[in-house]
Amino acid sequence: MESFALVLIFWYGILHAFGPDHLSGIADFSIGKSKKKTFMITSMFAFGHGLSLFVFAKILQTYFISDEVLAYGDMISSLVILGMGVYLLYMVFSDQIHLKKHLHQGKEHIHIWFGDQHSHGSKDTMSAFSVGVLMGIGGVRGMLVTLGVLQNQTLDFMLVGAFTLGVMVVFVSFGSVILYINENLLHSKQNIKRVFVTAGLISVVVGTNMLVT
Repeated sequence: MESFALVLIFWYGILHAFGPDHLSGIADFSIGKSKKKTFMITSMFAFGHGLSLFVFAKILQTYFISDEVLAYGDMISSLVILGMGVYLLYMVFSDQIHLKKHLHQGKEHIHIWFGDQHSHGSKDTMSAFSVGVLMGIGGVRGMLVTLGVLQNQTLDFMLVGAFTLGVMVVFVSFGSVILYINENLLHSKQNIKRVFVTAGLISVVVGTNMLVT
């Protein structure tokens, strides 16, 4: 039964990760980033998401919380995606997305950043982790419904690990698509603006749709 539970929650993690809100979030954080940064962002997003689901699912197993209150979790996820989309569009139309090219050992290297100052810090990865945590609040009910199929199954770190692994498989795979875009399309400021406008509009549409449905 335990093996069945792990396989089921792994596949649930894969299906859960294909949600347009998750993919929009990954795209918003990963566009314009290096290969290493893209991998770190997708991994931290998945880890934060799994950790959040575990914590809130444990709370819901212990305490009764009405569906009306739980609906606020879905609203938080929606507002996060909508806010990210609005932020990207603002950055584009206020001309605060910058591009700089230089050579590393004879190979062209591109830096893309927001605002006035370029930074190599871990801000992006920690932001991705934080957004993953916030969006996990909206997925708690779905996880518990899936676990409800498993008779007498206790929600533990093994199940959450299987779920997080399933999420990470999709996120890292999608990150590879974003990495291809980064390496092949983002060689001019005009292209960068087009890609970020597209990502921003998709996030706004996805977030708005989640709020009204």
